Amino acid sequence: MNQGVTLLHVERARRKLYQVQKKYGFLTHPKVVEQSKKLDDLLNHYQTCKSES
Repeated sequence: MNQGVTLLHVERARRKLYQVQKKYGFLTHPKVVEQSKKLDDLLNHYQTCKSES
């Protein structure tokens, strides 16, 4: 995945995190934590791609 595509995935995951948090209300809800981890993974991947170029 290149930087541009990864960045799009990051933005999508961020929006989904906001939606999940709004739906479940608690930052400790398992669905919110799960989405947060997905976003973290994507951000880490983006940083790796960015530092390699």
